[in-house]
Amino acid sequence: MQLYCNSLTAYSRLKTREVKIGDLLLGNHNPIRVQTMTTTDTMDTIATVEQSIRCIEAGAELVRITAPSKKEAENLLNIKNELRKRGYNTPLIADIHFTPNAAEIAARIVEKVRVNPGNYVDKKKFEQLEYTDGEYAEEIERIRERFTPLLKICKEYGTAMRIGTNHGSLSDRIMSRYGDTPMGMVESAMEFLRIARAEAYHNIVLSMKSSNPQVMVQAYRLLIQQMDAEFGECYPLHLGVTEAGDGEDGRVKSAAGIGTLLEDGIGDTIRVSLTEDPELEIPVCRDLVKRYHANSVNKDGEIPAIVHLPYTPFAYKRRQTFVVDNIGGTHVPVVIADLSKLAHITPESLQSVGYTYNTATDKWNISDAAADYIFSGHALVDFELPGTLKVLVYPAIWNLAKDKTKYFPIFNGSGYLHGSWKSSTLNFVMIDCFNDETALNDFTYLAELSNDPTVVICLSSTNQHAMPSVRRMFLELMNRDIKNPVVIMCDSRWQTADEHLIHYATECGALLLDGFGDGISLGMQQKSYDISSAAREQNASGRNYLNNKTPEQFINSTAFAILQATRTRISKTEYISCPSCGRTLFELQETTAKIRSRTNHLKGVKIAIMGCIVNGPGEMADADFGYVGSGVGKITLYKGKEVVKRNVDSEVAVDELINLLRENEAWVEPA
Repeated sequence: MQLYCNSLTAYSRLKTREVKIGDLLLGNHNPIRVQTMTTTDTMDTIATVEQSIRCIEAGAELVRITAPSKKEAENLLNIKNELRKRGYNTPLIADIHFTPNAAEIAARIVEKVRVNPGNYVDKKKFEQLEYTDGEYAEEIERIRERFTPLLKICKEYGTAMRIGTNHGSLSDRIMSRYGDTPMGMVESAMEFLRIARAEAYHNIVLSMKSSNPQVMVQAYRLLIQQMDAEFGECYPLHLGVTEAGDGEDGRVKSAAGIGTLLEDGIGDTIRVSLTEDPELEIPVCRDLVKRYHANSVNKDGEIPAIVHLPYTPFAYKRRQTFVVDNIGGTHVPVVIADLSKLAHITPESLQSVGYTYNTATDKWNISDAAADYIFSGHALVDFELPGTLKVLVYPAIWNLAKDKTKYFPIFNGSGYLHGSWKSSTLNFVMIDCFNDETALNDFTYLAELSNDPTVVICLSSTNQHAMPSVRRMFLELMNRDIKNPVVIMCDSRWQTADEHLIHYATECGALLLDGFGDGISLGMQQKSYDISSAAREQNASGRNYLNNKTPEQFINSTAFAILQATRTRISKTEYISCPSCGRTLFELQETTAKIRSRTNHLKGVKIAIMGCIVNGPGEMADADFGYVGSGVGKITLYKGKEVVKRNVDSEVAVDELINLLRENEAWVEPA
C-alpha cells in the first residue's frame, strides 16, 4: 500500500512545494508556521488592526481576515496600510467564501487569499442531483471560467492562495457523486488545483478541515496520496480541525486531529480554531509545533521497519480483539485513572475520577465520566469501593488483597510469564515499546501472552517520540494475529495544562483515530505532578485548566475528552462551535457559554453554535441541532440540516433551542 507519509517508524517531514506569502516561505521543510483569524468587523479598521497586532505579538506568522463582500475586501487596503505604518509586516490572508468579486479585489491587496471550493462557484442547497459525465464536465468548465480570472490576478500580483475544503460545505454536485466522504473533500480541492496547474499557477496551499478529527485525518492522507499519484509532488498543507469549540475540549479535539498528522511529518502551517479570542489560539499552536523541533524527535531506540501494513489508514476500523472482563471486543474503551501518587486514597479521592459518596443515602453516585479502573500501585484501599470500580496494583500487593474480584495485578513486561501470583480472570501486562532490549529484540513472549485469555496488554514507550513506537507494536500484534485487548498508557513530562492536553491528545488520539486501543491510562512524571499540584494550590491567574482541579481530576477529564474527540466513547454533550470572525452576528463566546451551561448534561447530543449563515448549514452538517446567526440579533434554529425556526430574537433564542430539544425528545432535565 502506498503510504501518505515518508515513514511510519521514523519522523521525517513530508516534502512539499515551497510557497511564498509576502516575505514568508512555507513548505519545502521550512518551519511549521502558526496562524490565526481575526474576529472583529472587517469594516472596523482600527479594531481589526489592534487585534491583529495582539495576535502577531503572541506569535502569529500569518493573520487571516474575513472578506465576505466587496466592501470588506476593499477595506483590507486600509487595514494593511495601518499595520505597515505601525511597523508590522506579517502577511495577511483574505478569507473568501461566496464572492469571487471580493476575492479578485483582495488578491490585489493582501499576500494570500483563501477560497472554499465548496461555495466559491457552486451553491449548496442540500439537493440530490444526478449528473451525466457530460453534464459534470460542463460544471467543471463553468468553474474554470469563474476561477481562472482570480488565478491570473494572483500570478500578476504574486499573491498566494489556499484552496480550503470544509467537510460541511461540500457542494451538492460533489455530494451527489462522492457523498459526504473524505474522498469527496479531496476531489473538491483537486478540481480547483487541476485548473490552477493548467494555468501554471503553483503558489498554493491546501486544507481539508472537518469538525470530526477522524474525517479530517483521513482526508489529508487521501489528498497527499492523490497529489502524489497525479502530479508526483505535494503542495503545502494547512492543518486544522474546524469549529473545535473552546476550553479543554477545543484544545483536545484540535490536538487529536492536527497532532496525528504532525506526528507523521505532515503539515506546513496550522491554525487551532477556538471559540476564544484569537490571540489565545497562538500559544496552543506553538505548543503543538514545538514538539517537532529538530532536537525533540531524536529516537532513543530504533523502530523496526514495517514489512506489511495490516490496516488501512484511510478508513476507520477498530482493531479486532477478544474480551477480557469489560475490556476489548465491542466494549467502549475503558479509562484507568492513576491515583498512585496520592499518599492515601480516601472516598474523597474518588471524586476526582467521577465517584461521589452520599453519606445520607449510603450510596455512590457515578458520573458519565467515571474511571473504570484506578491504579493504586503499592496500596490497597481501606474502604468499600463503588460497585463498578476496580483497582490495579502490583502483583505482591494483589496477593495480599482479600477481594480478588475488585483487585487485579499489573506486571512489567515478560515478567508476567515467570510471575508466581496471577489472577485467574484479569491480568495487565505492561510493555515499553521499542525502547528496551526485550521489547525491541524478542517477540516470542507475545505469542505466549496471546494464548492467555486473561491478559490485557498495556502499551507505552519511553522513546522520546513515542507514538510511532506504540503504533509499531500494534502492527506487530496484528501481523502476528495477537488479539489481546490493549490499553494505551501515556505519561507526560510537560508542565502547563495546555502542554499536557496536547501531549495526551496527540499521543493517544493518533492511535485511537486509527482504530487502536481498548482503553487509555494517562499519567504525569513526578516532577510534572508536583508542578501541577503546586499550580492548583497557588490558583495561578490566567487560563490554566489545572486551576481548581487536582492533577487526578484534570487527567481523568482529559482522558474522557480524548475519547469523545476521537468518537470512540461518548460521555458528554458535544459542541461544534465556530471560532468567530468579522461575519459573526451575535456575541459568540458569551452565547456558547450560556448554551453550554444549560445543555452540558445531554450526553451524546451534538449542538452547533455558528456565528453566521456562511458557516451555518454547511459547517454544522455533523450536528444534531444548530443555532446559527442569520441577521443582527436574529437566530435560525436547525434540526440536522433542516431549518426549523427562522429569525428568532437572540434574547429568547436559547430558550427556543431548549424547546426544540424537548420537541425532538433530546432533552432531559438536569439532575
